[in-house]
Amino acid sequence: MFWADTIADEVERRYEDRIKAGLPLVVRDEKTASGRVHVGSLRSASMHAIVADVLRSRGHNVKFLFEINDFDPMDGIPSYLDTETYEKYMGVPLCNIPSPEPGFDNFAEYYGQEYVKVLDKVGFGAQVYRASELYRSGVMNDMIKKALERRALVRDIYFRISRSEKPEDWYPLNVICENCGNLSATKITGFDGELVDYTCSSDTIAWAKGCGHTGRMSPYNGNAKFPWKLDWAAKFVAQEVNFEGGGKDHYTKGGSRQVAEAICREIFDHEPPYGVFNEFFLVGGKKMSSSKGGAATAGEMADTLPPHILRLLLLRTPINRQIDFDPDSDAIPVLYDLYDKLAEKYWSGIRDDDSQVFTFSHLIDERGEFPVRYLPRFSQVAFLVQMPHMNIYEEVAKLKEGELTDLDVAELDERAVYARRWLREYADDKFIFSLQENVPESATSLTDAQRAALISLADKVSALETIDGQSLHELIHEVKGESGLTPQEFFGGIYTVFLGKTSGPKVGWFLSTLDKDFLLKRLKSEE
Repeated sequence: MFWADTIADEVERRYEDRIKAGLPLVVRDEKTASGRVHVGSLRSASMHAIVADVLRSRGHNVKFLFEINDFDPMDGIPSYLDTETYEKYMGVPLCNIPSPEPGFDNFAEYYGQEYVKVLDKVGFGAQVYRASELYRSGVMNDMIKKALERRALVRDIYFRISRSEKPEDWYPLNVICENCGNLSATKITGFDGELVDYTCSSDTIAWAKGCGHTGRMSPYNGNAKFPWKLDWAAKFVAQEVNFEGGGKDHYTKGGSRQVAEAICREIFDHEPPYGVFNEFFLVGGKKMSSSKGGAATAGEMADTLPPHILRLLLLRTPINRQIDFDPDSDAIPVLYDLYDKLAEKYWSGIRDDDSQVFTFSHLIDERGEFPVRYLPRFSQVAFLVQMPHMNIYEEVAKLKEGELTDLDVAELDERAVYARRWLREYADDKFIFSLQENVPESATSLTDAQRAALISLADKVSALETIDGQSLHELIHEVKGESGLTPQEFFGGIYTVFLGKTSGPKVGWFLSTLDKDFLLKRLKSEE
């Protein structure tokens, strides 16, 4: 069964009464806007978005909320920003830090807006809000009061669930210093039921500098913020969430999810939502963070892949299994090949888990009959766009063995655009090809046996009245068999004299696109 269907089945079972009452099913996710958003963060967003999508497809009233967490303090400076400029903001809420670029209200909006654009482009259909709005609106006030009043029980939960021991004078909240605006450097020292006493000191936490101020203030209406695990539990309640999962690291024994669930029940008197974990999204085998940089951002990946292909990448793998995707490798051509396979299966009338994956890979307004069209292999399109001597439409028509329809042309045009982007931004050098005007210098390294095989191929080609991919394919394999060369030696020799590399596209098809005189001369290594 498609993984999102499995989750949706359980949501329906748990919230049957809510569904019957006509109340919306609330699905929620969030991302802290602490820097460029790594593409891996889309794994969690896609889990929630696709589950919401499946539930909607079943006729349910669904609200998918996505939070840009702009109220967290800056606890690290991204490697691509100037440390001297931003170190003074360590511990300050992200929404209160200036934007790195003009035109944005604050630091969190600068990075959060990039993510919002990606969510829109990929069609996740989220209602986006900011964490600061929750706190400032007063929605969190009642829970702040409960947590302060029941702080001994909060301490007990931390120790009981995660073996984290908090000191007796610890309060489960940080206020924003009225003097310097720091959140992380403050420490509450007392609570009388309405106001808190606090100090702002560099001794509170190692990486945030306090100003030494001592004060008394209300902790409500955006003046304070919960630490992470209480914050998560409070948002379950504030947004009446029914489904919210999270990364695998949160679901370890004694981890943040278990702590948040216990706080939700015991401190806030609320049943936590159903949730499952999502495995990590790795890029080249590495789990990256937003603040470290050095990997594809969500925005870059959304520009590199069209929405339906990016959605396929995110939902084809069961949510409890890792995705390891390296755009520098052949992963993007292989992903297109998978899409083509799913499309052909769908068009053949087969309806199964693959058809679910194919359907939900598309934006809602694209779903329906999915009109049949010719899908040229992405790897071939990527080669064609590098060959200025070829007419891409004529060559794809040959591959189709028929005239291109308007839908075919539109598909080809889109793939050509994204092929050029992949080649320009990510593709490894082995995917970059250029038809050499002259015999490349690397051809001097060919063995006598390789040269003899190429000359033999030229002699057989010269006898052909017409040259097409199939006839060349047959001749090439005939000569290879006669030569006694290994496939690597034989085909490597052909690619070397034309491309200056030992690999390339399907050789019969490629050679069929060349002028016959040029082809014969080059096989004989003549200028």
